[in-house]
Amino acid sequence: MSDTIESPAVAGHESADPETARVEAAIEALLSEHPPDASTAQEFRGHQFDKGLAWVHFPDGNGGLGVRPQLQRLVEERLRAAGAKPSDPASFFQHLAGPTIVTHGSDEQKARFLRPMFTGEERWCQLFSEPGAGSDFAGLGTKAERDGDEWIVNGQKVWNTIAHLADWGMLVTRSNPELPKHKGMTYFAVDMRSPGVDVRPLRQITGEAEFNEVYLTDVRIPDANRIGDVGEGWRVSLTTLMNERTAIGSGGAPKRGSGAIAMLVKAWEEAGEHRRTAAAKDEVMKLWVEAEALRLTNLRASANRRAGNPGPEGSVAKLALAELNQQITSTAVTLSGAEGMVGYDFTFRRPEELSVTGGNDLGHSFLRVRANSIEGGTSEIMRNILGEQVLGLPGEPRVDKEVPWVDVPRS
Repeated sequence: MSDTIESPAVAGHESADPETARVEAAIEALLSEHPPDASTAQEFRGHQFDKGLAWVHFPDGNGGLGVRPQLQRLVEERLRAAGAKPSDPASFFQHLAGPTIVTHGSDEQKARFLRPMFTGEERWCQLFSEPGAGSDFAGLGTKAERDGDEWIVNGQKVWNTIAHLADWGMLVTRSNPELPKHKGMTYFAVDMRSPGVDVRPLRQITGEAEFNEVYLTDVRIPDANRIGDVGEGWRVSLTTLMNERTAIGSGGAPKRGSGAIAMLVKAWEEAGEHRRTAAAKDEVMKLWVEAEALRLTNLRASANRRAGNPGPEGSVAKLALAELNQQITSTAVTLSGAEGMVGYDFTFRRPEELSVTGGNDLGHSFLRVRANSIEGGTSEIMRNILGEQVLGLPGEPRVDKEVPWVDVPRS
């Protein structure tokens, strides 16, 4: 399947379609009124938001045009071709916070958060997992107590990617411990510069501290920053999680042969003749086919997606990508021989950007993708979602589902 066939809007196959025509008109207006080279990347993204081309499936006035989400690809292709820069990788969490706020936030919250989130003026992070609540996310214990028009929050979060760069955090708390764990949660936007927010680095196998642990001590959050109703934190969180898995699993719909598989092809081309055996070639080709099949599957899922938030298909893509990235980088290191095991700098550092595949450095990528099967939901959890929500298999027994959170035994 060619890229032209995958993107019929680009080929003009949908020129008579009203939604496509509306998007094309907005693109033309944006590029004619605000050429990318006439302003900074941040200013241009502000103009893009104002034209409804930030998230095209969002409602008018919220950075969207209310059209089908697959038309976003047309926007990105046209703007990149015109010289517009892609979003800062450290702004990744706009793909999670944006859909969450537009789905569950108030009009005031949409007006306050969406535009600076999209432009990159304000970065976000995710404060979900806790030391005792990782895969069992609903078991979290960070406490939020109402105090007039504010909430006082105490607790600890962990594995918080780029929290050291974030201006705002998506925070889920335990607001009523007397209710079952899924029913007593409340979701907030927390200012990461608030008194009592302490971000500490977690050094990874790469030497970096891309992840963090965040301590919250008597942090005061205005009730105006509550996202969704009190006690509806689980429902709001599902919107965030589904968008996270889709964002990770899709890999941004890369071009054929790009991404991790390009690194493997390069390793093959640079490998000595004694390593380029028939068996090695067969393995490289198998992985190339798997990478292309996943890429096309993600494009098909994107083309079939309707307006709204993604479903369990994002978990399928995330599971497949995690396993494929690990296989690709392992094969590339094997092809590189001893050279693939040296030359990497393990110096402690706090990165200024985010890459779930580790960029173009093979040593870094090999180590970084070990986290792919953990971050954004473990592969075991992805398999549970696939089994229960896609295949319709019986769910695992949940003996504490209706038990008040405060009565659930904990280690």
